[in-house]
Amino acid sequence: MTTATILTFSLVGLDVSPVWVEVTRGLGTCRFTLTGLPDASVRESRVRVRAALLHAGVELDDLDVEIKLLPAEVKRSGGAFDLALAVGVLVAVGRIPATALAGTAFLGELSLSGEIKHVRGVLPVLQAAAKLGASRVIVPATNAAEAAHVVGLDVRVADQLFDVIAHFAGERTLPTTEAAVIDLSTFRTELDLGEVRAQPLARRALEVAAAGGHNLLFIGPPGCGKTMMARRLATILPPLSMEEALEVTGIHSISGLVPASGLVTVRPFRAPHHTVNPAALVGGGDPVRPGEVSLAHLGVLFLDELPEFRRGALEALRVTLDEGKATICRAHARATFPAKPLLVAGSNPCPCGFYGEPTRECGCSPERVKAYLSRLGTLLDRFDLRITLRQITQADLAKSAPGEPSAIVRERVLRARALQAQRVKSGEVDVKVNASLNPRELAKVASLDPAGGKLIAAAVEKSGLRARAHDKVLRVARTIADLDGSATVKSVHVEEALQLSSSSPKKP
Repeated sequence: MTTATILTFSLVGLDVSPVWVEVTRGLGTCRFTLTGLPDASVRESRVRVRAALLHAGVELDDLDVEIKLLPAEVKRSGGAFDLALAVGVLVAVGRIPATALAGTAFLGELSLSGEIKHVRGVLPVLQAAAKLGASRVIVPATNAAEAAHVVGLDVRVADQLFDVIAHFAGERTLPTTEAAVIDLSTFRTELDLGEVRAQPLARRALEVAAAGGHNLLFIGPPGCGKTMMARRLATILPPLSMEEALEVTGIHSISGLVPASGLVTVRPFRAPHHTVNPAALVGGGDPVRPGEVSLAHLGVLFLDELPEFRRGALEALRVTLDEGKATICRAHARATFPAKPLLVAGSNPCPCGFYGEPTRECGCSPERVKAYLSRLGTLLDRFDLRITLRQITQADLAKSAPGEPSAIVRERVLRARALQAQRVKSGEVDVKVNASLNPRELAKVASLDPAGGKLIAAAVEKSGLRARAHDKVLRVARTIADLDGSATVKSVHVEEALQLSSSSPKKP
């Protein structure tokens, strides 16, 4: 009886754990058994592995092969274990020397002909493999671009199972990965903020949102430009750092959305339809996959027709935004995905969409108007900026000057972000953007001048602002002050923050 132990990895969400494939070979009745809580996709690997081995010249007709996945209590899914299973059998039958596999892990799905197929989640698996002590990992050649961005690990790629056999037999060497030169200073250029005209308040809100990471709600009739402006927000956001790019790519890798370069180089933009279910919005499925809110992590999540989303989806979104992560619990697994997008939403002011429009009559009663936005519940409080838009006429466009292009606005955003980064570096705060400041940090960095203090006190007395709304206005004012390069939050900053935070539709 011969035994072989091969290292591979299990991926649940972004959590990676080592899996040891233990293969025992004996003589007797032809059997090929697999134990250790495999799901249907893993159990089917017996068929793929047997066919791939046969194609590579290894027959199992007279052998009793038993494969066990350890630790046995962890449920596993997917076809990424195929290559490890096949290598374990090859060691057990003597085609590959066990001594050659020290410190080597395997990841890849096999076709019936022995081709090593693309798998999801290679980047987070390899990053974890390096931390868990693996020295070498063999992955599919189609994952080479993604795998090349992992440092501290010898990554080899293979097209066919036969290539792996030849490598360990000393007949030829599997190639290593080579990372392409990636320029993270590039920005989205297919759209430009300069195309937004005759909407000065909305343009300013986009700039403040980008500078401080503030969630933004546009309320306006159909055709007023909500989607157009949301799509251009991504063009004024700062570029991703390499650390952020790897984090975003890891999430996209699990969903099979990695670009040809192997790295997501621009901030993502996601815009799911309002019919999306909670699992697709915040994550779920079997195996667990990230939802739209995580796929938009560190980018922009645009939700148009926000009141039309399912109540369950909105509540799940609220919890996810509050925690900055999406946690999905299953009977055998618990997965967590980061979820810190910049949320931009669009909404009609009423069911018909024309409340407050002077050129169109709204037939909605005051009760229906109030009930429409009340569908958002407490999610409405998660928007630091709330802007009412009106329908733009041809005459408005004719007399409006072209707006500032994205490049100019982005420079101001970058300067404001640099001031926020300096506060983190100095130890004043722990968060990168003003929108995430807690009350203690806010009190440190958003000191008001006397006039500003009187203005916000008057707003509290007049409007009855609650503590959450008070802090929201102060965070926005801090961002406006950063855009002005001011160390102190002045009355002019508070005044603009109040305007941007409470704009609401009014009956003409």
